[in-house]
Formats: sequence, structure tokens, C-alpha cells
Amino acid sequence: MASRAITVARGDGIGPEIMDATLAILKESGARLDIEEIEIGEKVYLRGNTAGIEKSSLDSLLRTKVFLKAPITTPQGGGYKSLNVTTRKLLGLYANVRPCVAYDPYIPTKHPRMDVVIVRENEEDLYAGIEYQHTPDQCQAIKVITRSGSERIVRYAFDYAVRNNRKKVTCFVKDNIMKVTDGLFHKVFDEVAAEYPAIEKESWIVDIGAAKLADTPGAFDVIVMPNLYGDILSDVAAQIAGSVGLAGSANIGTKYAMFEAIHGSAPRRAGQNKANPSGLLLGAVMMLVHLDQTDIAEAIHNAFLRTIEDGVHTYDIAKSESTTPNPLTTQVVGTKAFGEAIVARLGTLPEKLKPVSYRSAPSQMAVDRATRASAVKRELVGVDVYVHHAPADPNVVGKKLEAVAGDALKLVMISNRGVKVYPDPLPDSATCDSWRCRFQSRGASPVVTFRQVLDLLSRAEQASLDVHKTEHLYNYDGKAGYSLSQGQ
Repeated sequence: MASRAITVARGDGIGPEIMDATLAILKESGARLDIEEIEIGEKVYLRGNTAGIEKSSLDSLLRTKVFLKAPITTPQGGGYKSLNVTTRKLLGLYANVRPCVAYDPYIPTKHPRMDVVIVRENEEDLYAGIEYQHTPDQCQAIKVITRSGSERIVRYAFDYAVRNNRKKVTCFVKDNIMKVTDGLFHKVFDEVAAEYPAIEKESWIVDIGAAKLADTPGAFDVIVMPNLYGDILSDVAAQIAGSVGLAGSANIGTKYAMFEAIHGSAPRRAGQNKANPSGLLLGAVMMLVHLDQTDIAEAIHNAFLRTIEDGVHTYDIAKSESTTPNPLTTQVVGTKAFGEAIVARLGTLPEKLKPVSYRSAPSQMAVDRATRASAVKRELVGVDVYVHHAPADPNVVGKKLEAVAGDALKLVMISNRGVKVYPDPLPDSATCDSWRCRFQSRGASPVVTFRQVLDLLSRAEQASLDVHKTEHLYNYDGKAGYSLSQGQ
């Protein structure tokens, strides 16, 4: 069979060491790969490239369409964008898939039968990276949730469950608080779930869902989440399964795919030949399945399981630096020797752990079947005007804003840090220097005009009010497309 070209980056910190071990295993296993190496990460950042990747490297990714990436280090300080986030967005890798599996008793865990897959939306949410400092006291990050993005990731989760004989898909959201954004994600989940009657579905509020995941992971099978929750809880799930260092990750789009470990570059361990390469190796196994080299993926994964089973462990699994050593460790080895141990066991199966089989594994590629939002009646019904004003009596601020409302608009309320503070402020509400002032129609019709909004802002300028932001308020088919303030 023909070889497939892939792009490889050795990364920073422990990255080069674990990539060396992984590539050696891939070579000895007979993986049919043509490797193009690129440089990314810290050295590229420090050459003045704030993205951490050169155009020539991007060209390689666009050509091969498959990226095996070791962890990188993002320099501290402002101006450097996350390369992981950048790559996922540039290549449209909207689905992040993280299997979290227990290898009990060889890797200690309180959840010996844990086998959970986290499917995380990869492009939106707070990871859109849209942030502002509006005033000396207030910064803001914008949470972006789209109908199409939500549908893509939810469909991927259900399709994944069907392809991999999973029985249930669970959604984690926080729509009891974020009713508009997380509310949309939850609504789309319910809509898509109805198209998969053979798959059990349920939803949890993310905080109690996270508690249940940590305590009883066997209650879950596939979990789909918006970006931030998925990032946090996939690490939690990997750790309670045994170790974050063992978890591989796939980032999947409709044309491109990236495979990696979920852990970071661990610069404190760099150059010591101690790091565990398992996370990157299992990411490479996912890559081989993606490339339809399932025979090689199966051989490597089973050799890995046999190595763990034989007690050949890196320091983190042996717990050699803690007071509770792993009683099933027979040999503590470094990064290179661990890879060599896996190579020596190629062609063998684990005797007690369950062997894996990828022979009939279907393609894991994403297929974008998201529908776009249908046409709705959209009406402008008001504006939130954000005013910079030193913390003060809310009644003082309210009187200043009442004075600029005009004949067409009325000041409905003022909030500070999301809490209504005018009219009728409570005496103990803490305030910062940014005030959200909501104006809506005085008339019988809720609809306002853009001209009325512009006139309002003109009056605010004439009154020397420091307006630092505005947000238009819209109704969609008569329903509010904006949230109330707490206490409103």
C-alpha cells in the first residue's frame, strides 16, 4: 500500500524526546508514512512570529492534511497567540476527541472500568480569543456560540457514537446561567439528538455533571461540550482514568486532522530522558486509524498495553518520586527505553487487559452536515450603552443617563458587573467603573430605529459621557435575543 505524507513537529520541552520515541515505534511497526518535519513553537515565537508557525510550515500542513504535533511552549508575556488554537481554527479542526481509558490495575485509578470519550467543540466559545479592556477596572471576554458550530460538534459526537458502537451521548452546558449562549448549544443538542433514536441521550448542568464524572465516570459514554468545559474536563477525565500523560487527542475537520498528546511541554523535564511518550503515541495510533492503517494502529496499541501489563513503566507510572510506588512496576525506564520496550512487544497481545481491535474501524473524518440558521424576523428593540464612570452612587449615574434618553427612548435599567443597580439600587452592591445602561422604546411598539440610537449616542457625547461600547438589542420572531441583568 502507498505511504501517506504527514507533517511532524517535534515541539518544545519534552516534545523532541517523546516524538523521537513515537517516530521510532512508528518506523519499526511498518507504518506507511512519508514524514515532512516543520519547526513550530517557542523558537518561532521568539523570532518575532506571534503565531508561532511560519507560512512554509502552514503550506506543509495544507499539502499533507495530517499533522502529528508534540507539545510546544508559548512564551510568557503579551502578544503571543496559542498555536493550538490557531492551528485548529486555520484548518477547521472543529472536533476535539479525547478518549479517557483506565488501565487498571497496572496504572492506579479509583475507576477501573472507566472508558469515556470527550468530544469538545474546538473553535468557538471563550476560545474565540476576543477580549478587551474597556476601563481601568474592567476587562471583557466574549463567548461566541453559533448554531452552525454547535450543530457540527453535536452531530460529530452522535456520528462518533454510531461508528464506534457507543450507546449514549451526554451534553454538558451551563444554560441555567448563560441562557442565550449555552441555551443555544443545549437546544441544538436536543434537535440533533432526536435524529438518532438508537442512541441514548441526556444533558447535565456542567458543574454537577463534572462532579458526577469525577465520582462515577461509568455513568457516561460520550460527552459533548462547548470548548472551555471540554478543555478542562477532558484533562480531569484523563487524570482520574490514571494520568493526563497517557491521553492522546485527535483534532478533526472535514479536510485536515491534527494528532497530539493532551499534556503540555513540561520544560522542567526536558532533556532528562524521563518523560512518558504514551500520550503522543496514542495520538499517533488515532492518526493511523484516521489514515486507514488500522493493522499498524492495532499492533502498536496492543504492544503498548502489553508493555504496561509487563510492568515496564516510566517514572510517572512507577510513582518512583512519590511515597507510594506502584506495586506492579517491574522496571522503571526512561523515554527511549519505554519506546524500545513497546517495539520489542510488537505482534503480541496483552494477557489481562482487553486487546484493542481496529480492523473494521470506520473513518473518523468529520462530515459537515450543519444547517444554517433559518430566516427569522429580526427587530431592533433597544441598545445597551456602556459608560465609563468612576464607582459612585448608582442614582447619580442614573440621573446622568436619564437626562440623555430623549423622547423616543427610555432608560430601563443600569447594571454593573451584570447586576442591576438602577433603579432601586441595593446599598451593598459592589460596583466597578463600567456601567451598562439599557435603553428601549418609550412607545407602544418595542421597535426602535438606528437613527434613534445614533441620536442617543450624540446626546451622550454632548453630555461628556465616556461611552466605551454599545450592544444592539434584537428580538427574533418576537423573542428577546439578549439576557436580562441579574435582579432585573
